[in-house]
Amino acid sequence: MLRLKCISDKFGSRLTLIQLRTFLTAKFPELDEFPKSIKSYDDLHKYSIENSDHFWGTLAKNRLDWFKPFNKVNNGAKFGDLENYNSQWFLDGKLNVSVNCVDRHYQKNPNKVALLWEKDEPGFHESVTYEQLYKMMNKMANLLKSCGVQKGDRVAFYMPTCSMTVACMMACARIGALHSVVFAGFSSESLASRINDANCKIVITANQAIRGGKIINLKKTVDEAIKLYPSVKNVLVYKRTENKFEFNAEKDIVIDEVLDQFSSECQPEIMDANDPLFMLYTSGSTGKPKGLVHAQAGYILQSAFSHQIAFNFEKDDVFGCLADVGWITGHTYIVYAPLCNGGTTVLFESSPIYPNPSRYWETIQRLKINQLYIAPTSIRLLIKNGDEWLKKYDLSSLKLLGSVGEPINHEAWHWYDEVVGQKRCKIIDTWWQTETGSLMIAPLPCGKNDQIKPAMAMRPFFGIDAVLLDEKGNEKEPKNTEGILCIKKPWPSMARTIYGDHQRFINTYLRPYPGYYFTGDGSHVDNDRHFQITGRVDDVINVSGHRIGTAEVEDVLDESHHISESAVVGFPHDTLGEGIFAFVTLRNDADFNEEQVVKELKALVKSKIAGYAVPHYFLFVSNLPKTRSGKIMRRVLRNIASNKFDEMGDTSTLFDPSLIDEITAKYKKLKGVN
Repeated sequence: MLRLKCISDKFGSRLTLIQLRTFLTAKFPELDEFPKSIKSYDDLHKYSIENSDHFWGTLAKNRLDWFKPFNKVNNGAKFGDLENYNSQWFLDGKLNVSVNCVDRHYQKNPNKVALLWEKDEPGFHESVTYEQLYKMMNKMANLLKSCGVQKGDRVAFYMPTCSMTVACMMACARIGALHSVVFAGFSSESLASRINDANCKIVITANQAIRGGKIINLKKTVDEAIKLYPSVKNVLVYKRTENKFEFNAEKDIVIDEVLDQFSSECQPEIMDANDPLFMLYTSGSTGKPKGLVHAQAGYILQSAFSHQIAFNFEKDDVFGCLADVGWITGHTYIVYAPLCNGGTTVLFESSPIYPNPSRYWETIQRLKINQLYIAPTSIRLLIKNGDEWLKKYDLSSLKLLGSVGEPINHEAWHWYDEVVGQKRCKIIDTWWQTETGSLMIAPLPCGKNDQIKPAMAMRPFFGIDAVLLDEKGNEKEPKNTEGILCIKKPWPSMARTIYGDHQRFINTYLRPYPGYYFTGDGSHVDNDRHFQITGRVDDVINVSGHRIGTAEVEDVLDESHHISESAVVGFPHDTLGEGIFAFVTLRNDADFNEEQVVKELKALVKSKIAGYAVPHYFLFVSNLPKTRSGKIMRRVLRNIASNKFDEMGDTSTLFDPSLIDEITAKYKKLKGVN
């Protein structure tokens, strides 16, 4: 008989054995295949790390449909093997991800709603059943094949968040092509660079997107991009609106006009477990974005498992991840994980404040959303607009609130808990990255009486061996300390490489601290060994969940004939989490009007990268603070941009220490501070 005595694990949670099994057994029937000695979350977490093959192998056998079973769970890759690192999972297994996400649910329950497309138009949504998605997917797969797309080819997307985008993603998985979804806010030049890097011959786009009542001409941006990369063979255009667009008879195919000519059946490609599934670009600390490649079985297994456990997801829930499908959050928790779990997932096309700040709340009431997963930026924006916008709506369907994209501040967390969740919903602050594939640290699972700490991601998920390192790479005792967050062992859903440049993958993630995966984030661990993410430790800024490499912005600024040199840093922003501050020096012969130069620089960044990468402030300085070896001391600039004038630290290595006073004075004048 199960004992009811509470067992306190080393993470400070109080889970009885019966609580643990009550919470997990419905979603985790594999629990019975693990030792009966497991009596707490910590026991199970420890087992998942020390017995990785049995843990993940048991899940993979039970949760995925295979054409051919795998014969080995893990190839034993080590992060410290910088010469030969190549992590492999579920070796020799054969499957198809689209079968796991669509076919098996279509066969069991064809009329169940798979997608709820919440369109930009207020009060209107479109439902897509698993049967409808199955047919859309197969028709789209056959259309792609007619364009010559084969297994291993890359297909670029520049699409709004809509049901056709999901069908196209599944169609690529169906035939073994890699989709490379580019956020439909990037400039034509950024899009072109990603098309070029992946050598995409096909681009899928829409004539237009609609967001916040505004028309965005996606096809026009694609046309500009392929002028820079003319080897694109076809552009497949979905008509999101009835508005006309420029049609190129040599390359363009209007999806709406031809799709029904294709069969609604398409034999799924038999894929190896380690074949690439998709690639997704993310900014880095160097100027060139990284095309991260995720593999088939490991990604879909861990994504679906984390979705079910961490979000307390049940098969009849409506899951509301209100991100854009163009980011990893959208890939994993809008598309792949909810569909693999046979759920109903929301595609939110609009803005949280269109036509007014009640948009989320009206949508939750109408669609009866059970889990809400949004960014702290959205939460802070809604706080600013006041509580009255949600008071008239019934939010009783909500049972869990999630936060993603950046660390959530305490004010936002408590408002989320008290006003939105009415103190009856679990709140989970999740930490993860494009590189990790699925969430890595989150409060759940936990028992009924287990306390979640405000603004903390808290617990490493199953299979995640998280540690803190000091700057020399030594592990720190994970109790009441801060350090650099690293991971000790590979996990199934992690990216396998950077497309076309595996050495860059090694240099970026494994070489900084040999033997560990370097996350680029810092973390605090409290006395209960719960993790709280403190932010980036490298040169990446997180603006509203968009990761922006400082070097990427600097490269663009330095293209201006006015600019001699630039340094871009992040600073705390009440709404966006982080803002972008640019320190620039002008060429000696520059004849300029400061206001006009700023206007030109903003336009340049917007055209080369995207609107969200435009610096919020520009400060013209005579020189940048550099060490005697010529390296810009960014720490000093970050402190100035963050009003931390008394925290400059050791500046003895600066070539010209007097610059600090000059730059600080100019900053104070710009910001109007004393």
